Amino acid sequence: MKVKYLIATLTTFITLITSSYLFANEITITKTKSIALRGEPLYTENFEHWQYVNPQAPKGGEFRSGASGTFDNFNRYAQRGSTPLGISGLFDSLMVSNSDESSVYYGLIAQYIEYPSDYSWVIYHLNPNAKFQDGASITAEDVVFSFELFMTQGVPQFRTYFEGVLVQKIDTLKVKFTFPKNEKTLLVNTADLTILPKHYYQKIELSEPFSEPPLGSGQFKVKQYKMGKFIVYERDKNYWATNHRVNKGLNNFDFYRYDYYLDQIVLFEAFKKGEYDFRSENVSKQWAKDYVGEKFESNKIIKEEINHQKPIANQSFAFNIQQTIFKDAKVREAIALLFDFEWSNKNLFYGAYTRNYSMFINTKYAATGLPSKKEVEILTPFKHKLPKELFTEVFKLPITKGDGNIRDKTRKALQLFKEAGYSFKDRKLVDKNGKQFKFELMIYGKTMERVAIVFKDNIEKIGIIMNVKIMTDSAQYINRMRERNYDMVVAHLGGGVFPNENLLFEWHSDYLDSTYNAVGTTDEVIDYLVQGIVDNQNNDENLLAYGRALDRVVLWRHYSIPQWHISKYRVAYWNKFSRPEQTPKYALGADSWWYDTKKAEQLEKQESN
Repeated sequence: MKVKYLIATLTTFITLITSSYLFANEITITKTKSIALRGEPLYTENFEHWQYVNPQAPKGGEFRSGASGTFDNFNRYAQRGSTPLGISGLFDSLMVSNSDESSVYYGLIAQYIEYPSDYSWVIYHLNPNAKFQDGASITAEDVVFSFELFMTQGVPQFRTYFEGVLVQKIDTLKVKFTFPKNEKTLLVNTADLTILPKHYYQKIELSEPFSEPPLGSGQFKVKQYKMGKFIVYERDKNYWATNHRVNKGLNNFDFYRYDYYLDQIVLFEAFKKGEYDFRSENVSKQWAKDYVGEKFESNKIIKEEINHQKPIANQSFAFNIQQTIFKDAKVREAIALLFDFEWSNKNLFYGAYTRNYSMFINTKYAATGLPSKKEVEILTPFKHKLPKELFTEVFKLPITKGDGNIRDKTRKALQLFKEAGYSFKDRKLVDKNGKQFKFELMIYGKTMERVAIVFKDNIEKIGIIMNVKIMTDSAQYINRMRERNYDMVVAHLGGGVFPNENLLFEWHSDYLDSTYNAVGTTDEVIDYLVQGIVDNQNNDENLLAYGRALDRVVLWRHYSIPQWHISKYRVAYWNKFSRPEQTPKYALGADSWWYDTKKAEQLEKQESN
């Protein structure tokens, strides 16, 4: 009896323990119209429109903008060629984000989604009203086709990132993605999938440029164009989601026109003559000196600075460390010493800028001070592979007096080059074989030229040849980037409201072929830290530590020479637009502006007088 009692008691105990474990680990299913990678969506399930738009904004008019360069391709997914601005407006995705949040998506083509608490799969329930621009319904078959097309013919980073993901049609309006690892980031990023019409794309090579505008799923069609010169988009009056809550108050113009100019001076003069309406300025000298005259004084053209605290990436002179001359960190540090930001800011930028100090400017993820206890814990296993100063010193960029005298920086640079195996002979910096140190800075357009020339002068004082290659053909520039045919370029590193999976494309060795990986890193420590960021998207404490640790390592490795930033939008526009009172948190919000007929009429009267 005692044995039977003990067995019965033990069985009951095991049953209770097992039931409790299963209950604690029960998989729950969420059905929702929105999803956030971190935290909860800002907008409720029943929101009517984004809070930074005017839902009653009138539709009509034309918005004209100018652009530098040219274009030769209408396929934004081609692996060569350059596409025109605005081409993304031809396409919609399953879900869309907004300018108040980061990595939060709300249904568009997908009416709602369902997924389990372990994030092993997601089912998209498509909106039965969703249609392509030719009137054909968007179905699960189109979603499956789009994903598989991007996997087979899309850019390499897409295939690498989504490797192992399975997609299947459940019924006409239902499609399921199943994931090889239970990772919310992977699930959330399928929401951004652009949906292409299978009946149009199934006979087209996605990786090749298009000579004609393609059939899309978005609210704009190409109305008129001249290849490389201009393009005009027309708002599709038959677009199925014009009054959808994610579109209310946005894209209010009937036409969007982009005119291309090869010369920056001609581009600016065209604006002042009224050949296009809106301009965002990033050249401080031009902003200070050229936005003057009767048209500005009479408010025919509005010149405005709008403060922001938007997260800012580290715009830098980036070294291509796949080039042998830049593999040594001492060489990179030495060259960085010769960039005199203080002189440039005083003499070229009118004191408008602040030196970049991080990949995550205006966020808490910027590495400041000494490493935290958590950062040290993460980095200690790699201590033998990192500069010892990283653990004991605060990283500081070189500072000058701004008077052009950088003799102390020059001496230190020559010492670093000596330690790297170079010597200064006959006013030339040479390696052990007597070959002079030489490299090329490749820049797009002439905006950076005056800064590059000053930088070049300082570099050549220690016997280095630095050639400045100015590219004006955007297609050629992009092709050289894709082929990694450069020594140094200007790149934007990091950025974002918080560190996220996009850092894979910029830094991880698996994405060396990505054009976003300007530096060309294949670094075990960097790989580990980036993967830690990806794995801890929902762990605030760990994400903070991994983000700061990555920022710290990148700075101490001297992979780039940080440039500058300004926490203001500098815009000028002809006075015929109005905009909502509220500016979105993470953008200028020009897509919420509208054509103001009263202002336009008044402007026309002023111009005719």
